[in-house]
Amino acid sequence: MSDTAKPVLSFSLDGKDLPFTPGETILQAATRAGRYIPHLCWHPDFVAHGSCRLCSVKLNGRLVSACTQLASAGLEVESDTDEINAQRKTLLQMLFVEGNHFCPSCEKSGHCLLQATAYQIGMEGPHFEEFYPDRPVDASHPDILLDLNRCILCELCVRASRELDGKNVFAIGGHGIASHLLVNSVSGRLADTDMSLQDRAATICPVGVILPKRRGFAVPIGQRRFDLQPLAQHAPEDGS
Repeated sequence: MSDTAKPVLSFSLDGKDLPFTPGETILQAATRAGRYIPHLCWHPDFVAHGSCRLCSVKLNGRLVSACTQLASAGLEVESDTDEINAQRKTLLQMLFVEGNHFCPSCEKSGHCLLQATAYQIGMEGPHFEEFYPDRPVDASHPDILLDLNRCILCELCVRASRELDGKNVFAIGGHGIASHLLVNSVSGRLADTDMSLQDRAATICPVGVILPKRRGFAVPIGQRRFDLQPLAQHAPEDGS
């Protein structure tokens, strides 16, 4: 006797049915199906915490984070709308002015998730006054450069170092607009930690904060990951 086929669970994303498995979030199900929902702080290796809010979607008339909202049968989810994309543009614009993101001179250009997302969403410019924060560049480590001017506080390096590397090299300090990335050493310098290029934290940064030394521009601008293929066509990013 053959087994009875289990019904396919699905919800609606922008008017199209999207299958999911129990326990998946909206973003997980969409990503697995190749449906793009903008995001910055979410990564498949970690439990989502919804800090960047870029993946916000509308569910029953209210905004929820797609990375934390569990999928369930019959949901009507809106993501790719003029209203929601306008809000995402504003969030991106604020991220650009809160840090120092000079894309043409940045080694991460073409590999940067923030830059690629801005292109994907169609962000024309920051439209806000630049903060130009004075943040340190830590070149003390023999193999790794740490440029805190570009940090977007996604906490991926914090979580990777703690949960995957078992080293707890990074932390977030301060509150509100004064929040910033910290190095967990007495001196506050990266050289006084046990971080190495082999650590997951060394490659997971979605922007240009954590960079390997002596490898700058090994891949020419124009031939990089997001130069060759739009963000929405990529698999979940691995920070490389």
